[in-house]
Amino acid sequence: LQVIVTIINLNDNSPAFPQTSLSRAVPEDTRVNATVVAREDLSASDADLDTIYYELRTAAPGAAGYFAIKGVNNPELYLQRALDYEKFNETTLLLYARDRPVGDAEETHTATATINLRIEQADTRPPWFLPCSFVNSDKSVCISSPYTGRVNISEMSREPLALEPGPIFAVDPDYMLNERIVYSLVGGDADGVFSVDADSGNLTMNKAATAPASYLLQVMATQVNNIQKYSVVSVEIQVINKSHFAPYFERSSYSGAVAAGLAPGSFVLQAEQPSAPLRIRAADDDFLDV
Repeated sequence: LQVIVTIINLNDNSPAFPQTSLSRAVPEDTRVNATVVAREDLSASDADLDTIYYELRTAAPGAAGYFAIKGVNNPELYLQRALDYEKFNETTLLLYARDRPVGDAEETHTATATINLRIEQADTRPPWFLPCSFVNSDKSVCISSPYTGRVNISEMSREPLALEPGPIFAVDPDYMLNERIVYSLVGGDADGVFSVDADSGNLTMNKAATAPASYLLQVMATQVNNIQKYSVVSVEIQVINKSHFAPYFERSSYSGAVAAGLAPGSFVLQAEQPSAPLRIRAADDDFLDV
């Protein structure tokens, strides 16, 4: 009597990852769809030779939707959305390996691998001139206002020029890199009246301006490590006649009167002459004809 015995493989083994915890550094400028962790580093094995099904979850808040696996049977980890270091710089992912599909009624064994990702800030932004105002909610673009200043005609200042809203100054918004920035004057000074210090950004004079006019200078801030990372700002310098006198008020004190319940925008009246509006006047002896 010939007896044939078939051994049925019992599902008594759990999938096993080559390593249950691994870490990777991911540059911020990694292109979308690029592989972050290779398939062979994440593929689990099963002694029962079952087909393995994978599922990826994000363990840390704020990083959902950035990373994904290629498919339910392919654990290759890739980037599916552009990174932004300002939003998050590290995250933890959980990769599950099962020997049955999710929701299968049969007994299922599961293994878990932890993937720790650290985002490395990349040089993605040009310098910002300060002060500046953010134009979008994620604060990735900051627009500066022009600088302004004044010089006296036929007079050469020996000190750096005072500007509004402050001295010329730019920063690298990729603050973890904080690349060195140099300044240069790239336009608006055909007469060669002004110079800008490459390191400090201070604006100085080479000679006196000889005609009342305005100079609209263009100052560029450039990263030393990458000349393609630069920004340009306008600096308006007005050439004016020198002021010899300070302005002064015509009176040392003024007195006014208002009635209770007046609407906003109503005139304040003179205390000594209630029928006439109160006027506060200043004079300047540099402008005797005004």
